[in-house]
Amino acid sequence: MKQIQSTSTEVAEFLRRVAKAPALSAPRGRLIFALDATASRQPTWDRACQLQGDMFATAAELGGLSLQLVWYRGCGEFQIEPWLTDSAELQRRMTSVQCRGGLTQIGRVLEHTVRETRQHRVNALVLVGDCLEEPIDLLCHQAGQLGLLGVPAFVFQEGHDPDAVLGFREIARLTRGAYCAFDVGSARQLRDLLGAVAVYAVGGRPALAEFGKRHGGLIQQLTQQL
Repeated sequence: MKQIQSTSTEVAEFLRRVAKAPALSAPRGRLIFALDATASRQPTWDRACQLQGDMFATAAELGGLSLQLVWYRGCGEFQIEPWLTDSAELQRRMTSVQCRGGLTQIGRVLEHTVRETRQHRVNALVLVGDCLEEPIDLLCHQAGQLGLLGVPAFVFQEGHDPDAVLGFREIARLTRGAYCAFDVGSARQLRDLLGAVAVYAVGGRPALAEFGKRHGGLIQQLTQQL
């Protein structure tokens, strides 16, 4: 199976889009974190949980960020967790989820995010998945609504499914967010990018630039290009 890793150009474009996302309007950032827990992700689920847990730990270090975990699996099973600021509790809830066979429910993720931000500002949506099995036109309509509300979607694709590439890129484009592919060979890159999104959700562009200075490496190199 061919592996996909984002090129340096794609990652640079991802962070450029993070930096261009709308400025924060609330004292506490709010981030919805949506996970595909269908059976196709089972082989890499434990590794993904560790990476996503690293993002929660980054958020906890920053402070000022509320995270809501949303996941789908099985026959229409769609779970919305409460808003939390405790990274340990978030990770406990995430690692308790087991993958089950079923179709994707990305439309429900977008619909929920639209509804939630109309009630109380959501600063960003992170979506992690490997495939897309829904009508693309409907998803584009929902993504467009999210874009009008000023909520960028940062979409991380595991693997190489071509339909998902097309759909995920469109969701990112219509929400003025960003798309990035990853695999087990780019685990550190994914962790850094997830951390960058968490930093943005808390403090916007200035915090993202400072994060790059403090952590160096890939993030510093790329934030210097913003």
